[in-house]
Amino acid sequence: MFGRGGMKKSDNTKYYEILGVPKSASQDDLKKAYRKAAIKNHPDKGGDPEKFKELAQAYEVLSDPEKREIYDQYGEDALKEGMGGGGAGGVDPFDIFSSFFGGGGFGGGGSSRGRRQRRGEDVVHPLKVSLDDLYNGTSKKLSLSRNVLCSKCKGKGSKSGASMKCPGCQGSGMKVTIRQLGPSMIQQMQHPCNECKGTGETITDKDRCPGCKGEKVVQEKKVLEVVVEKGMQNGQKITFPGEADEAPDTVTGDIVFVLQQKDHSKFKRKGDDLFIEHTLSLTEALCGFQFVLTHLDNRQLLIKSNPGEVIKPDSFKAINDEGMPMYQRPFMKGKLYIHFTVEFPDSLSLEQVKALETVLPPKPASTMTDMELDECEETTLHDVNIEEEMRRKQHQAREAYDEDDEDMHGGGHRVQCAQQ
Repeated sequence: MFGRGGMKKSDNTKYYEILGVPKSASQDDLKKAYRKAAIKNHPDKGGDPEKFKELAQAYEVLSDPEKREIYDQYGEDALKEGMGGGGAGGVDPFDIFSSFFGGGGFGGGGSSRGRRQRRGEDVVHPLKVSLDDLYNGTSKKLSLSRNVLCSKCKGKGSKSGASMKCPGCQGSGMKVTIRQLGPSMIQQMQHPCNECKGTGETITDKDRCPGCKGEKVVQEKKVLEVVVEKGMQNGQKITFPGEADEAPDTVTGDIVFVLQQKDHSKFKRKGDDLFIEHTLSLTEALCGFQFVLTHLDNRQLLIKSNPGEVIKPDSFKAINDEGMPMYQRPFMKGKLYIHFTVEFPDSLSLEQVKALETVLPPKPASTMTDMELDECEETTLHDVNIEEEMRRKQHQAREAYDEDDEDMHGGGHRVQCAQQ
């Protein structure tokens, strides 16, 4: 190890320039910059291998607080000559990449350039959003707690960085218990060792890190800004890579927010289209209508019929480009469909009937003679709720079937008794 007093300074800005960050960059800034540039320059994706190697070298130095301090004070030459506990050039760029993405390549089979680390679990949170949020876009700040590697011991759990093999599980992290189920029958069960919590190692009380008490991780509160873009769908995921709980020798999982759209009192969504229901009086349906619709962005739309147009019950009208914005193409929108229901009056007076007959198309003339009509039988019409009527009939049919089934079984028993 060289003394630092007479060391000649060399370039100490190159690594920052390679990653495209200022010298004041935080560890989070370094991670984001490396992740973005490494994906772009990965050889498996047609990137520049030399640039990929330079990125890994720069990140490996700047992500280590001790090496970064030496680099900032004395430059690259100091690291090459051994001041940082080893040179900066011997790092395998695929090992660095795998610490972010769980493998050295994109080909699906992983990479044999280094041992694959275990990947931590993703943390999934539901995020309730209104239809207004999905129409206009919004940003939500959420405070979350997560485990991060202890900065005092760098995730080792001990002051010295050493640990011992757990005597309870012999370093395997698992224990096997055998339970007797019966004569010559046993059940063998495997479970994490409770002495080392499945880590396979123990740390003496004196050597425990005071920062994390030997747990290797500490809790950290972090605020994430979740950007909900215009046109996003119910069930769509927003992912924050590498922001889940950290653990030693583990590739950190992702935090994933799953959008859950709340029902709207007026609008319904189907894909990129919006639907609303509107009820017209019979007069409006026949003689014309207009009404004001407040849209999801609070614009006022004037909806009106064409002169002389008749709106039939259960009909639809569409307005182009007033539906939902299309995801990542927010200036393009679907359609807004209006479903019309026509409300008829319960009854009319004789004067109203005569007045309507003078302006409405005439009723079809009867083809039967008065004598033929006199021979017809009179009938009476009754109001009926057809759905309730059908339910009642189905219930009666089931009851009748059950009675017939009981009679058949009962008759069988009587015949059998007579034969005996």
